[in-house]
Amino acid sequence: MTNRGAWAARGYRIARWLWVRKHRMLALLVTTATGTVSGAEIHPQAKIGRGLGIMHGFGVVITADAEIGEHCTIMQGVTLGVRSGPGPDGRYGPKLGNRVFIGANAVLLGPITIGDDAKIGAGAVVLCDVPPGCTAVGNPARILPPKDQRTNSTSASSQSSAGG
Repeated sequence: MTNRGAWAARGYRIARWLWVRKHRMLALLVTTATGTVSGAEIHPQAKIGRGLGIMHGFGVVITADAEIGEHCTIMQGVTLGVRSGPGPDGRYGPKLGNRVFIGANAVLLGPITIGDDAKIGAGAVVLCDVPPGCTAVGNPARILPPKDQRTNSTSASSQSSAGG
């Protein structure tokens, strides 16, 4: 097993198991050892669903307040971190829905929510919510509608200009 992302995910699961059972120091030691091997720092207090895929785990940072849904994919160099203060629901870190894809070196900061099936482009800096199925790109990130809506609006505008 040489995949750094797999080491990071397995180490997190062990650390989380220890954390929930109040073995906090041991959980943090496992996290530190896993981070040394994998290059990914995942706090055991973070809530992560099943099927997390960390590709090339080096440089991934997931803070204690982050929540990640099921079957999400995270590329190398991604940061899920906190910003200034808590959001209206008391969270400090980002919350990802299910099947979210986060491109390399993207940064998601603060109590934001990323909807199901959303995509975050490589190098994006996301500081606001991303609706389900949308894509966030750029620095600061701008939100693109789902691909099927982009195609329909483009063809509708070209038809109106051709007919008018």
